[in-house]
Amino acid sequence: MHSPKTFLFIYFLFIGSMLTAQNSQKPCSAPETTQFDFWIGDWNLYTADTLTGTNSIYKVMGGCTIQENFEDPKKGYSGKSWSVYNPQIKQWQQTWVDNTGSYISLNGVFENGVMTLTTGARKMANGKDQVYRMRFHHITKDGFEWDWESTKDNGATWLTGWHIRYERKK
Repeated sequence: MHSPKTFLFIYFLFIGSMLTAQNSQKPCSAPETTQFDFWIGDWNLYTADTLTGTNSIYKVMGGCTIQENFEDPKKGYSGKSWSVYNPQIKQWQQTWVDNTGSYISLNGVFENGVMTLTTGARKMANGKDQVYRMRFHHITKDGFEWDWESTKDNGATWLTGWHIRYERKK
């Protein structure tokens, strides 16, 4: 037979866990989790006026993760990324991997209509730090601009390595 104190302890433990469950948000329900939704869909990618690849973007894992599937069949190049919004640090986090063995980790935010994801500093052969970033900008329903940039002076100046125009497939 259980004592009244044991019964009360179990009762309050149960009620406390029920209240916590009712008050907690559903996973990935923060408004920021929709900031990357502009990217979802099937895209043709252009450098100048030349088709340079395709990209298919989906929400996966219960809508919590954005999965990218990039293909450049002319060069035999493919890559994937997974992006999630991390409410603890109030940033997006992305992991990129590709068929050349590359791995890139980026963090960033969506501000003033621009999604910017940045790498940590990487030590170059000359001993200087280099940081890379990607910027999604001029975003509309059917397209946007994407730039891959680098800086060697802590962000005072940025050099564009690639500029790609995304056009939604019809």
